[in-house]
Amino acid sequence: MSNEQPNNPLHGVKLAEILEKLVEHYGFEELSERININCFKSNPTVKSSLKFLRRMPWAREKVENLYLKLIQKQKKA
Repeated sequence: MSNEQPNNPLHGVKLAEILEKLVEHYGFEELSERININCFKSNPTVKSSLKFLRRMPWAREKVENLYLKLIQKQKKA
């Protein structure tokens, strides 16, 4: 049985990579406007945000969805 997921753009992409890409593109200020969670508003760091996102599936899902929108937008450009 194969573990490949050719139709899943998140397969093999670590949460840290996703967050770093979003912070690089948007910055924490705009990221906090797009996703209203405190870890992006109050003294944000990648490390503290990752800790929060790993514990809160609902927040991680929002971050992953924003990442998917970003990569789709970049593919069209």
